Amino acid sequence: MATVTVHALTFSYPNRTRPVLDDLNVTFPSGKFSLLTGVSGGGKSTLLKLIAGLTPLPDAGTITFDGQPLSQISPADRAATVAMLFQEPSTQFTMDTVVNELRFALENQCVDPAAIPAKITAALDFIGIADLRDRQLMQLSGGEQQKVALAIIVAMDSDVILLDEPFASIDPPTRLALLEKLVMLCTQRGKTIILADHDLSNYDRWVDHLAVLDQGHVTLLSPAETQTRFAAFTPDKLRLTHVTLPTDDLTVSLQGTQLALGHEHRQLLRPQDLALFAHQATLITGPNGSGKSTLFRALVRLGNYQGQLTYDGQDIRKLPRKRYARQVSLMFQSASAQFLNVTVAEELALSQKFGNHTYFTPTRVQDLLTQLNLADHVDQIIYSLSSGQQKKLQLLCMLIMAPNVLLLDEPLKGLDFASIQVVMRILTTVQRDLNLTLIMISHQLSGLDDLITLHLALDHQQLTYQEATP
Repeated sequence: MATVTVHALTFSYPNRTRPVLDDLNVTFPSGKFSLLTGVSGGGKSTLLKLIAGLTPLPDAGTITFDGQPLSQISPADRAATVAMLFQEPSTQFTMDTVVNELRFALENQCVDPAAIPAKITAALDFIGIADLRDRQLMQLSGGEQQKVALAIIVAMDSDVILLDEPFASIDPPTRLALLEKLVMLCTQRGKTIILADHDLSNYDRWVDHLAVLDQGHVTLLSPAETQTRFAAFTPDKLRLTHVTLPTDDLTVSLQGTQLALGHEHRQLLRPQDLALFAHQATLITGPNGSGKSTLFRALVRLGNYQGQLTYDGQDIRKLPRKRYARQVSLMFQSASAQFLNVTVAEELALSQKFGNHTYFTPTRVQDLLTQLNLADHVDQIIYSLSSGQQKKLQLLCMLIMAPNVLLLDEPLKGLDFASIQVVMRILTTVQRDLNLTLIMISHQLSGLDDLITLHLALDHQQLTYQEATP
């Protein structure tokens, strides 16, 4: 158990006009579950990395664990004190398989080799992913990777656990189950947990403290203020009330005939006929690892499938690859994997060069940058943006390209609630003006109701259209 105290901490990034953390003071109590929230790009990830010792501490300010300065804890001892799960878990993997990654983490802690197998098994069982033990890490879904990263944190058994958006790609039932596991780490093992999240669903029963990071300062909310924040994420706010079953007057855009998907000798989608409809906003939901992203890769010819896929009645395998890619495009789940340039301005210029010049005029692009709070970041290196800022830039670049069909894989990952509302307004406006077809995978449902018109649920290897949530 350890109390984490941050005192008079100021931190600035090079070439930034204002510090991201400004004379920040906050205490995270020992053995408690503290939730940290705030706007995208507000400094949550920066604060966690500073606490973890992954970013060098500036001269102004201190971070202590039970009164011991972080600077006095040797790197060899630090892993026993504090461990962090990154916002993008794949960036912290080193080995090829799940079991090898856990073994690597424990070996770096100098754990007795004879004790390692039992620790690995216990961590996988605790998170409920024993079936992933021998899987290739890079062939897991985003949600499965997050579960593996969490199992590594459990195996390391550090006193303080830092979690940066740990449920961004996790389906709702699994999210709730993992939350209960984290609470057990607090109540039964005395761990101090500091978790950063934008989606406040399900936390009301579990967290001890809600802290808001804003303008470089942290404020611990009162119980009444905390409940007001949580009220925006109650189940009734997550319902889809406008979706309907497809009607005969809808136009088919993409058609799967006896479409089937598999992965590593696992059946993901049993053969079925599937229609995806033009000019609609379709949401696809389903458990982690069920095949949603695999379906998207098949639709853009980046993955294998069985059966036939057609676009506007033509077999996609027979269409010229470049022309098809301009008509049916995929926004990746990982924003950083999609960028081709160094700065925000360069990435925007590339999209504008090949995009819809008539609609996305310089004036409109500037207005959208302002709405997305990116106008002051155009000269910034993309990879120095926060995950949420990268996601907003990625979405804007994909919209500028204006494909007929845009596939969006977890487009709201890392976005605060206000940013989600802005993104939804932009998507609604652009879809209406350009008559686009949007197909979205999202575990985050808050704020989607006004956009989504059709809902496909992937469950038990079948995709089925759903009616409105009662």
